[in-house]
Amino acid sequence: MNIEKIIKEKQGTIVDVRTPSEFTGGNVAGSINIPLEELEKRMDELKKLKQPLVLCCASGGRSGQAHGYLAQKGIECFNGGSWLDVNYIHSQTL
Repeated sequence: MNIEKIIKEKQGTIVDVRTPSEFTGGNVAGSINIPLEELEKRMDELKKLKQPLVLCCASGGRSGQAHGYLAQKGIECFNGGSWLDVNYIHSQTL
């Protein structure tokens, strides 16, 4: 599935896996902040979100780790990379 299409057509949920302080400093409008280190304990919440999930962080490293973990748990998700890249795509839909 195409990440741009998911974002532009609002087919899923954007999940930012950065720390709360990083998220507060700037984020994609409508995204949800679930830090990488909280994924395991917030699994029930993640399963209830509209899938697929588009994961983002500062550079794509943490969202890549989150993708590997969540995919193993059966959650449909994609590594969107940097939140700035996801935000750019998202801003084209407004």
